[in-house]
Amino acid sequence: MQRMGMVIGIKPDRIDDYKRLHAAVWPDVLAQIAGSNIRNYSIFLREPENLLFGYWEYHGTDLDADLAKMAEDPKTREWWTQTDPCQSPLASRASGEQWAMMEHVFYTD
Repeated sequence: MQRMGMVIGIKPDRIDDYKRLHAAVWPDVLAQIAGSNIRNYSIFLREPENLLFGYWEYHGTDLDADLAKMAEDPKTREWWTQTDPCQSPLASRASGEQWAMMEHVFYTD
């Protein structure tokens, strides 16, 4: 299992929209997340900096393939048309990233 962290900005005027969307995530999107071997997915909001921090655990054996499968899913792509306009990607993110992935440096039980 791999622990994954990621960060992205959120537009201040879209915070309420983002919260509303995530209060009722579409069942097909939740099924795709699980089908991509992702568990314990959480998103945290930090104001006033307007940052979202995402944490999830990957339980598969081919992360790139599982993420590609998710990106090809029509319902997930439709979901992203709702959530992406709320976000403000970091300028320092890697090429091809929406959310900037973070290095895992510490864990304890």
